[in-house]
Formats: sequence, structure tokens, C-alpha cells
Amino acid sequence: MSATVGTRTGLLEELIARYPQIPPEAVLKEDLLRTGMAFDDAALTDNLDGGVKPKSYFIFSFDQKPLAELGAAATQRPPEEIALTGGPHELRRTIVSVRVNPDSPYRVRREEDGALRLSLDGAELADVHLPPMPEYYRHTLANGKTVMETAPTIEWGYLIYLTVLRLCQYFGAKEECGFCDINHNWRQHKKAGRPYTGVKPIEDVLEALALIDRHDAGTSHAYTLTGGSVTSTVEGLAEADFYGRYAEAIEERFPGRWIGKVVAQALPKADAQRFKDYGISIYHPNYEVWDKRLFSLISPGKQRYVGREEWHRRILDAADVFGPRNVIPNFVAGVELARPFGFESIDEAIASTTEGLDYFMSHGVTPRFTTWCPEPTTPLGRDNPDGAPLEYHVRLLEAYRDALGRHGLESPPGYGEAGVGKAVFSVSSFMDVL
Repeated sequence: MSATVGTRTGLLEELIARYPQIPPEAVLKEDLLRTGMAFDDAALTDNLDGGVKPKSYFIFSFDQKPLAELGAAATQRPPEEIALTGGPHELRRTIVSVRVNPDSPYRVRREEDGALRLSLDGAELADVHLPPMPEYYRHTLANGKTVMETAPTIEWGYLIYLTVLRLCQYFGAKEECGFCDINHNWRQHKKAGRPYTGVKPIEDVLEALALIDRHDAGTSHAYTLTGGSVTSTVEGLAEADFYGRYAEAIEERFPGRWIGKVVAQALPKADAQRFKDYGISIYHPNYEVWDKRLFSLISPGKQRYVGREEWHRRILDAADVFGPRNVIPNFVAGVELARPFGFESIDEAIASTTEGLDYFMSHGVTPRFTTWCPEPTTPLGRDNPDGAPLEYHVRLLEAYRDALGRHGLESPPGYGEAGVGKAVFSVSSFMDVL
């Protein structure tokens, strides 16, 4: 152990030892999500021509360098996700969203025997399994567009991710959330000449879903409708009607085939009812960060247009419409500690976030979280390239699990099975530890 002191391996081993109540799989997964991973060229995919499902860039970049600085990974995409097993910790199957960072101490490489392995600081850590190319990705729409661009799937095929609006109307430094690169991601893909449709036509979405329905052998169980916030209108429609019309068309064409989810702003109760009437089952009005001061600094557009207290009121109003269990607001775990204005200590950050969990869970609403990826084109990513400390993420998993227990709640619906070795949710470990 002494040889690893001060290394990333030392940090990982120390936290696995200090928090035995958190599975080692979850500790490693959180570190990969906050740090990213590097890929040897031989471990990259053949894009849509190979046997591996490539990374679709389904909404944000989730990379820790801009596309232009990813080297071979910019033209020969990495896989969408990886599944880890084995290694010195005898890992149970753990699915991790791929966040590319050429400078990461974690590296995926292909061995001489053809197998892929994950190493940390040069030492082998796990066997790597890649998601197979789904049959529906091999088919194109009548207009030549790909299913990967129109209706990509994540979480090992469980979730269809429909980013039907690629831009956010919270625009510029005074409105954009400080951790979010949706608008930059749009710009970098267009600049690179990649197909990246701004507003996806409903008929394209339906055609892609028909291909998935025909070829996926029942792997997909839910779809998420999302995109940027709408502060005025898109195609003449306000937010609830813009996103809702997609759900209406999907439910009419494929009644009950998938669990319908929408990630949108916290809208007034009448608009939440519109979502439900359109056929949505689960509503994600994300509150991003709990602390009052940090919310106004990190999500200035949301503060200006809606305000934190009204945002929270609307979340609870939506619970009357959907039922509390089906309102699942996300927060971005780690931004609480981001310089220049985050909390000074992990203790303060955990206390604040737990206060938010208790507030919502006491009303039967179960938040979820994604692990913050410090994307370099965002203000918080630029100022905090290493993200939040790994210890924060490990302690948050414990605090989250404890809060669910305190309030007698179960894991939220629409995420597949919970538990280490079974969870498919790939952008945080909260489902792995439940």
C-alpha cells in the first residue's frame, strides 16, 4: 500500500477501506464519472460500421476536453458505456457512462489476447465489456438520418434518450447553468460537421422508435423527452406543448410500449397536468443544487425566470398531478463544492444536500442525481477541472441511501433494477448502492 500513497490508486483504496458500507464498485464508478477515462486507439469503436455501440453525445458532451482535443477519439468514437467486472476487487458488473479525458489516470486498453482491460496508474483494475451494436443502429430512416442521432439508447439499452431540442433558451453567462454545456456541445458538433439536428421532427422520432420497437427484442423500457429549457416558444409552442406533443404522438403510435418521461423546467401545475394528459408518466423538474445562494449563482436563468422557492413549490404541485413517486427532480452532485463560490468543506456540502433530500422526501418526492462532469467549456468546469473530491461522492451515496430509509421510500421508478451488479443507470451510482 505504501507505494500508492499520494496516487489516484492510493485515494481509491483508502476510500474503499474507509467506507466499507459502500460497495467498491460504486466508489470506482464515481471516480470514473468525475475524472473520465482515456482510451488507447485500439479500444475505440468503428463508429456505426463496427460491432460496438458508439457514444452518441445524447445531450451534453460529458467529455473533459473539447472535441477538437480528443485526438483519435474525436473521429473514431469511444463506446457509449462500459461494463466492468473482476479485477483485484472482484467487481460485480458495473455499468459506467463514458466520459473521455485523454489525461485521466484511468485507461482502457486492448491486450494482446484481444481482451479489454481498465488500468489505473498503469496497474490492471478490471475487465472491460462493451455494449454490442444494437440491430436498430444498423438501419437508417427513409431520409438517411441515423437512429443513433435521432433516438439513441443508453443504460445498456434500457432508456431511449430523445433530445428533441438541442439548444437551451437560457443563453449566455447571465442565464446558462454554470455546469451545463448543452449549447456549446451543439456548436462543437456543428463545427465538426457532425449531424446534430436542432429540433427533431416528430415523424423522424416515430420512425426511429419503430425501428427500435422492431429490432430491440424488448431491451428498451423507457424513453426520456428532453432538451433545452424553453423560455419563450419553439415552433410557436410553449414548453409543455412543445415537448408534450412528442409524447402524444409516441403514445398514440405505441400505446404503453415504454415508460414515458420528460425532463423539463418546473412548470406551473396546469402545465404539469398537460404533460400527464399528453401521456407522460414520470416528470423530472431538475432543481440542480439545493442551497439558496448557490442556486442563484449556478442556475441564474432558472432563478431569474422562475426563482428557487417557486421552483420547489412547482415540484410539490407536480406531485399532486403525477403522484409523488413519479416526480423525480435531479441535482448535479459535486457542484456544491465548485470554486469560486461553493462550500468550503465536504461536511457542509453533504449537510446542505441532505437538507434538500429530506425536504423533498418528506413529501414523498424522491430526487436522483448525476455525478458532475467538469466539462471544460463551462465556467464551473474551467475553474474546477478535477471536479469535486471523491470523498464527497462516496459520502453522498451513503447520505442518499440513509435518507431513503428515513423516509421509508424505495428507489425511484423508471431506472431499471437497483443493486450492485444489477443497476444500469450509468451517470451516477445511486442505483448501484440501493
